[in-house]
Amino acid sequence: MADKNFKIQIILGSVATAIAFLVCLFINKICALLVLLLGLFCIFVFAHFTKKRYESIEKLNDNLSLICSGNYDIKISENSEGELSILSNNLYKVVNLLKVQNEQLENDKVCLADSLADISHQLKTPLTSMMVISDILDEKPTEENINKFNPIINKQLNKMHWLITNLLKMSKLEAGTVELCKASVNMSAFIDECLAPFLITLDLKNIEVKKNISNFDFLCDEQWTAEAVQNIIKNCIEHTDKGGNLTITAFEESIYYVLIIKDNGCGIPKDELIHIFERFYSCSHADKESLGIGLAFAKTVLNKQNADIQAESQRGVGTQFTIKFINQ
Repeated sequence: MADKNFKIQIILGSVATAIAFLVCLFINKICALLVLLLGLFCIFVFAHFTKKRYESIEKLNDNLSLICSGNYDIKISENSEGELSILSNNLYKVVNLLKVQNEQLENDKVCLADSLADISHQLKTPLTSMMVISDILDEKPTEENINKFNPIINKQLNKMHWLITNLLKMSKLEAGTVELCKASVNMSAFIDECLAPFLITLDLKNIEVKKNISNFDFLCDEQWTAEAVQNIIKNCIEHTDKGGNLTITAFEESIYYVLIIKDNGCGIPKDELIHIFERFYSCSHADKESLGIGLAFAKTVLNKQNADIQAESQRGVGTQFTIKFINQ
């Protein structure tokens, strides 16, 4: 070993043994021999265990170098006792933690890449449409064309604005940069607030709203939760024919506050039902303008508040969304 302190300790031990041997030699030769043997034995034992300790430290150092280079597939735990064993086992725990975090980062990268691909795909259609319209208006900027294409451009712009806004909200929620502030909210007033933006649509489609809501308060972030519930209501209205029904039921249980939103629309096929909360997923019978993000956004908001949402559906009968808020 090239450690300077180790060499100094060996030299000092040897000198002390030699001095003790010489002193004892004037007293008794046998005593001097025993002192010499004992001194040499102590030096040997010290050197042996010190060497083992340095080898363990060197091994830990080599493993740390591998970890720094990104290699987490190593085992550095020790089953023996002692301070080095405790250090080794704690280091092993840190390595496992780093390994999990590294895997999570890799998964996040894949998810980010997939999300960007999905977003670019969703934006491609309205952008292409507007570019074509722009070319037409450049060639023939007549009043007839302007009146014809302006509504289409506005519709596509609204679609892009809604998509980008909701994606940004979802990203903030998933990144944990949004703090949801829970407060006591009256369920009956909350449902009226959620229905307000759809009153005209409901009237135009002649959809009857049936409410069976118990009078109770529950804890939630009112603004974010309202957006989530509105996305569910919007989905139900879109899949309900004229003259249909929208039923909203709310009641209190011992553990949960339950909110049920049910339509009697076309329903969702069983093989597609498990995917409806996935981002950018649209059912086969969904409107061609559907972006497949409303229900994903609703689930993200509710899950962030420890609320659960489930969907049940039957083709030709309708779809039911059940939301359960923890009774705190």
